[in-house]
Amino acid sequence: MTRFGIGQSVRRKEDQRLLLGRGRFVDDLVLARMAHAVVVRSPHAHADILAIDLAPARRAPGVLAVASSAELEKDGIHSIPALYRPPEIAFSEAPMPILARGRVRHVGEPVVFVVAQTLAQARDAAERVEISYRPLPASADVARAMAAGTPRLHDSAPDNRCYRFESGDEAATEAAFRDADLVVRAHLRNNRLVINAIEPRAAIGDFVDGRLVLYANSQVPHRLKSTLAEHIFRVPEDRVRVLIGDVGGGFGAKNQLYPEHILVLWAARALGRPVKWLGTNTEGHVADIQGRDHDSKAELALDKDGTFRAIRVRTSAALGAYVATNAALIPTVGRAAMCGPYRIGAGHIRVDAVFANTTRTDAYRGAGSPEANYLVERLVDRAARTLGVPAEALRRKNLLTPADLPHTTPSGYTFDVGDFPRRLDQVLAAADATGFQARRRNAEARGRLRGLGIASTIEAKAGGMTETTAIRFDAQGRIRVLSGMMANGQGHATTFAQIVADKLGLDWADIEIVQSDTDAVATGLGTAGSRSLVLGGSSLMRAAEAAIEKGLAVAGQLLEAAVADLIFENGAYAVAGTDRRVRFAEVARVVGDPRRRAPGMPDSLDSEASFDSRYSFPNASHVAEVEIDPETGHVALLGYAVAQDSGTIVNPMIVEGQLHGGLVQGIGQALMEHTVYDVDTAQPLSGSLLDYALPRADDVPMFAIGLDGVPAPTNPLGAKGVGETGCTGAPPAVMNAILDALAPLGVEHIDMPATPESVWRANASARG
Repeated sequence: MTRFGIGQSVRRKEDQRLLLGRGRFVDDLVLARMAHAVVVRSPHAHADILAIDLAPARRAPGVLAVASSAELEKDGIHSIPALYRPPEIAFSEAPMPILARGRVRHVGEPVVFVVAQTLAQARDAAERVEISYRPLPASADVARAMAAGTPRLHDSAPDNRCYRFESGDEAATEAAFRDADLVVRAHLRNNRLVINAIEPRAAIGDFVDGRLVLYANSQVPHRLKSTLAEHIFRVPEDRVRVLIGDVGGGFGAKNQLYPEHILVLWAARALGRPVKWLGTNTEGHVADIQGRDHDSKAELALDKDGTFRAIRVRTSAALGAYVATNAALIPTVGRAAMCGPYRIGAGHIRVDAVFANTTRTDAYRGAGSPEANYLVERLVDRAARTLGVPAEALRRKNLLTPADLPHTTPSGYTFDVGDFPRRLDQVLAAADATGFQARRRNAEARGRLRGLGIASTIEAKAGGMTETTAIRFDAQGRIRVLSGMMANGQGHATTFAQIVADKLGLDWADIEIVQSDTDAVATGLGTAGSRSLVLGGSSLMRAAEAAIEKGLAVAGQLLEAAVADLIFENGAYAVAGTDRRVRFAEVARVVGDPRRRAPGMPDSLDSEASFDSRYSFPNASHVAEVEIDPETGHVALLGYAVAQDSGTIVNPMIVEGQLHGGLVQGIGQALMEHTVYDVDTAQPLSGSLLDYALPRADDVPMFAIGLDGVPAPTNPLGAKGVGETGCTGAPPAVMNAILDALAPLGVEHIDMPATPESVWRANASARG
């Protein structure tokens, strides 16, 4: 028997199938009589639609249907709602139409939907659609969008502001700033990012026995099902089924209901046949959710000895042209990290969420935490430079210690456990910080600039949620785990099987994880916000405990002992104080075999359990080391270390893989990724991978990762999230390293991304 449990670096179950090309992605599905669809998108960032002529497209060979918003409205299908609606926020309504009605508000907005027998025929017909536009003034950035005289995008938002959010004690913060000996300030941009999952979005709609059936590559199948039923088609939920196969990465972009999901279902119902839509990478650059895009003014108040007193942040967050699913959440959730892992007595943040003529923004790996931690860590380094003290010393002075915990932040979050100074010491040792000055001198001798950057970060994850997981046993004792945590690359099939194997002492190979069918799995939150292990793993552990409880009576009969005399350990029931034992697997086989099942035994060990989560607080310290060529501005990232606290680690190898991916994405934001719009027309200038730079393997060094966490007291696993922490710590660590390298030249500020051009220009400007 192969029993891989919690804490073992087990190779992922799913990898061999994927590596051998046996994955089942949306594009791999071929259904009988399947038609193909293409979306006609707006070439304008802002324009009135004067006329749409669909007749030429309808006459094209092979065309089955051509629709504009008028055709959808006849069937009572209108727009996509914003699902996250916090009661404390006054919200300007701006739901996204499924196909544009009367006006387009960003390049790439869907206007017409074309369905034909083949993809080539659909593309040909799409080119025949005739649309007349009247262009309007457009704004691509929040400053221009909120400026006086800028045309409004929506009547509900005269100043293009969707909402204002505030958190913290403004009066106490203002008082702390008045009394402070030193105030450091920074005007920082969190640059807009295209999410660029390896698999573009795709969907197939079908209509079977009166039910809408959607095949998609989504992170949230149950949310898709409920939203489609309740808000779009207005049918009972049992009339909608969502099936997810393998998913080639999500990172937040695939936790939305998109127009194409609705359109393929509408067309399938109308035509009585399946309809497939496949997005392209270029389409994704103008149609998919994008990330970040915050303009922030941040201030830190200190005493003359370097003690942090208060923090103040004013952020303008770009929502894009419409309100996305979680648009009211992402710019505000960073309040949990508004003070970082530091001892700061007062704080206040104000966020204005602003409409502009761009693609919508929503969750992207980290979802608010990277933005907040970036501000804090840039301020800390600026304060250290102003005070003339080492950056690590200023952090060490102000980091919360285990003796300070639990600690309630100015925004009302209570950090429960952690050892933040230990993380800092660990990462400095891993990065060989004591040898840095020698490496710096060596670089100077070669005409290079060397810099070391630190970031100490914290996040609040998986709070206030409920997840239910079920365990089903067959006659041989094999297990199917029914989980609503939808994998899109994280290794659920492996880690969840490890939890069951560890708890029940079963063969790892006999455990199957089922996640992808809303008919098979009754409920589920899906994957987002680093919650899969905390929520899905904890509810799975509770379900396993319920199965153990059910098996007690069976074990008692098999061992001829009273239930009160039994204990369960190492996958077996035992009579306390004796060597009489029966393994759980044997109990499950007895229950599953009617010939062996005795009177009084349960007829099944099937179990399910729910878990109500409270926040856990993953935290880390990062160190990046860079070398810069001052003549060209090129930045080489030569070293990177992380000391990570994610609580209990189920599979260290998978956790390190999660960190690798997040780090590379965060490094990409810091050094090269940037979504660029023309300032006058809001036309995207980075509309494909020809114009949008992604990091490659030779852009990053080998990572030194240490996993040494404090188990979270808020869940039975002791787990804290890990999927987003790399993305959170990398941008400030890399940018702080760059500014450390450039400090001798007098460079005080660079915004992300620190491209060779921007570094060269900052250097040239500092030199006059």
